[in-house]
Amino acid sequence: MVIRQPRYSKEEFAQRGDEIYEREVRRLVEPDHIGQIVAIDIETGAWEIDADEIAACARLEARNPNAQIWIVRVGSRYVRRFGADHTQRTA
Repeated sequence: MVIRQPRYSKEEFAQRGDEIYEREVRRLVEPDHIGQIVAIDIETGAWEIDADEIAACARLEARNPNAQIWIVRVGSRYVRRFGADHTQRTA
């Protein structure tokens, strides 16, 4: 396993990833892929989508082993959520 060192600050990493998602990816994946994960290489703009975070990242790394990967959950501001589920459920 290769341990990749980040080449950007956390802020720049997030900014680049979010910009690529908004500019190039969002219109292609929403609304048909809500809840899926998009893995984005913040240097090349290449991306992969999958329901599984590891699968999306693995495919992107197969294309570019040096990828600097930012992940986004389609239709959400968060990739993961912690705590109780506060959604309304009907019986």
